[in-house]
Amino acid sequence: MPAIHIKKEDVGELFHRELGTAAGATDPTYLTEAARHRLREKFLGAEAGITGVNFAVAETGGFVVCTNEGNSDLGTSLPKLHIASMGIEKLVPRLADLGVFLRLLARSATGQPITAYSTHYHGPRRDGELHIVLVDNGRSRLLGSDDFRSSLRCIRCAACLNTCPVYRRSGGHSYGVSIAGPIGSILNTERDPRRHESLPYACSLCGSCGDVCPVKIDLPNQLLTWRKHLVARRLTPGSKRRLMRVLGKVLRRPRLYGWAGRFARTVLRRAPRWVVYNRLNAWGRQRDLPAPPQESFREWYRRNRGA
Repeated sequence: MPAIHIKKEDVGELFHRELGTAAGATDPTYLTEAARHRLREKFLGAEAGITGVNFAVAETGGFVVCTNEGNSDLGTSLPKLHIASMGIEKLVPRLADLGVFLRLLARSATGQPITAYSTHYHGPRRDGELHIVLVDNGRSRLLGSDDFRSSLRCIRCAACLNTCPVYRRSGGHSYGVSIAGPIGSILNTERDPRRHESLPYACSLCGSCGDVCPVKIDLPNQLLTWRKHLVARRLTPGSKRRLMRVLGKVLRRPRLYGWAGRFARTVLRRAPRWVVYNRLNAWGRQRDLPAPPQESFREWYRRNRGA
């Protein structure tokens, strides 16, 4: 799944360069065997295996790791040392609660009834060691925040990312953060507001992420609240603040808004490309705007439904 967007030809080229496979090989079976052979060597030679934790049960002291590939099982059963890194919000109270969350995670993430591998750990392997690392990394701050406490409910299913119109176009690797999607725009901004001040502004506020969230995090409202916090802390660039003031004046005046829309559509349709895509437009260096419509929705409505 992490490489589902990569073509087999790209995989073949990468494997030829890094693993020494035949040049130009694109057969999936051949490439899979090459990957398996190299990975088995790594697994067998490893002195420690590191996993995350999807859920931990306070009642039993055990935890669960969910995967669809099985690499986690190899990584924890072959080396003598297993290191499990767990965010402190991953705890569920009782074993009876675990089944609800396991079904919720798989169905919200990929539509499966349950993940292919849901492995339970209650101690180290024989003659081995198990170390559980409890990670805070700003979670306690979130717990004490009335505005963002509910974001700790996240089970990392990525339903919000899958439905987001921005991330559907840009992909999960965009913005250079470890947690992508709308929930990532909240959590990464909390961890380092100065570095990630642009993330809450990438949202279109369509509300789809809040609708699909299985644990009912009010994601659109939290993203909007982050914008307010960033402005209050003066972490948004001056150019963005000035632009927002201008846009606010335009959006409050319907006639001015309509005129601005007609002007923009005219410029985009008729002006030379360099007028829009130049050194002053950093956004346009790697992106193209969609073709503007011939008329606005208001004009269409007036013509078809105005009577």
